[in-house]
Amino acid sequence: MAMDANSAEEFAVGCLLSIKTTLGDEFEGQVITFDRPSNILANYIKEFSFLGQAEDPLDLKKCYLDLNTLQSREESAIRQAELDAERIGVGVTAEAQSIFDALSKTLPVRWDKTVIVVMNEVRVSSPYLSESVTGGTPAANERVRKVLELERKRLQTRGAGQ
Repeated sequence: MAMDANSAEEFAVGCLLSIKTTLGDEFEGQVITFDRPSNILANYIKEFSFLGQAEDPLDLKKCYLDLNTLQSREESAIRQAELDAERIGVGVTAEAQSIFDALSKTLPVRWDKTVIVVMNEVRVSSPYLSESVTGGTPAANERVRKVLELERKRLQTRGAGQ
């Protein structure tokens, strides 16, 4: 709904409005942003009434930021991004990454260049077949082979369906 230049200041940031939309919805709210050059408050407003003026909701002088909490969140996000980046193989095929992701659902895995290391003992080398599994105890070795074979079958089924 467009407004004339004289009423633009009346509906500035912070004002409280009662609004009825063209779809029949009714609600009350506070203006937190306003495009002065166009004098457009919002689309799809059928009618509105001015309820009063409140404080600017975005007044920086009244905002409180807990810098310790923000810094802690940032550090946590960086740690998580680093962990996520370590899970992405460099110089490996999409198939190798899918196998890594499948193994990681049930077993601890990491990349050692292009080799998948499972439980810090079993190694799966390219071309990531059952015959490519080495190291570890016989039970660990067999577990990795089983997951590897199931994932290869799933990848073949998915590839045939596309």
